[in-house]
Amino acid sequence: MSGATPIPPRAERWRNRAAAAAVIAYALITLLPILWIVQTGFKTPPDSIAYPPKLLAEPSLEGYVNLFTTRSRQTPEYIAALPPADGWVDRLVRSRNMVVAGPSKFGQRFVNSLVIGFGSTVLAVFLGTLAAYGFSRFKVPLKDDLLFFILSTRMMPPIAVAIPIFLMYRSLGLTDTHLGMILLYTAVNISLAVWLLKGFIDEIPREYEEAALIDGYSRLAAFRKVVLPQAATGIAATAIFCLIFAWNEYAFAVLLTSGEAQTLPPFIPFIIGEGGQDWPAVAAGTTLFLVPIVVFTVILRKHLLRGITFGAVRR
Repeated sequence: MSGATPIPPRAERWRNRAAAAAVIAYALITLLPILWIVQTGFKTPPDSIAYPPKLLAEPSLEGYVNLFTTRSRQTPEYIAALPPADGWVDRLVRSRNMVVAGPSKFGQRFVNSLVIGFGSTVLAVFLGTLAAYGFSRFKVPLKDDLLFFILSTRMMPPIAVAIPIFLMYRSLGLTDTHLGMILLYTAVNISLAVWLLKGFIDEIPREYEEAALIDGYSRLAAFRKVVLPQAATGIAATAIFCLIFAWNEYAFAVLLTSGEAQTLPPFIPFIIGEGGQDWPAVAAGTTLFLVPIVVFTVILRKHLLRGITFGAVRR
């Protein structure tokens, strides 16, 4: 029998190097906008809009100060009559002939994003796991039709149902509430959770549960002690995808929230500074907005890689 012609070691090394170079180049191109945003957060407002753009500018924390404070412009005489500045923040603000009037709303909006994003992710993954287990292990009437209906809710663009949802939420008193946004994002994410987790649970042999049932475990106990540990990789991967949607969602957030439950996506673009957009503050807010999702993904990165390739190789 004639097998495939082996690739010479030298050609194999060059192919690996070319693949590595392509991956590194793609990563650098992808990271350039993010690095530019991070750098802009440490520029002064004049440097952030300079033309040609300044690649190397004197670092400044003015963007972060403007992000977390509300300032008011005062006359030089008023600034001179004030007592000595209390800390570097006051000195920085007074150098622009302004005083700190109080904290900004960024902290509250950041907390709203955390509560709504992680709350909806936990609820969507919880309900999706139960539904996926039911579809995978039991004979559900019209199973294929129900699964297609669940998937079809993901096909519809959010803007198509924005007005009906707004009218419904206004009638129920759920506009601009954490509960309303959590329920909405859960409803959108649950279809993704069901379909992803059903594939993971299908790959878990039924014999494991049958052995647990024979040993005296109830169906619920077998699900909790046998299926869930085996599906932990899929649950983690599904949680990442659900959180990314809830964390970045803009259309529903801008329509259904305005104050109490507003998240960061509709808040950051409207950070206004003196004379217009405060780009260092916008960049600083965007940088901080990226941190939780990056940390969450890094913590679960091993599960994400295993989850994406789960079931790809069959024995």
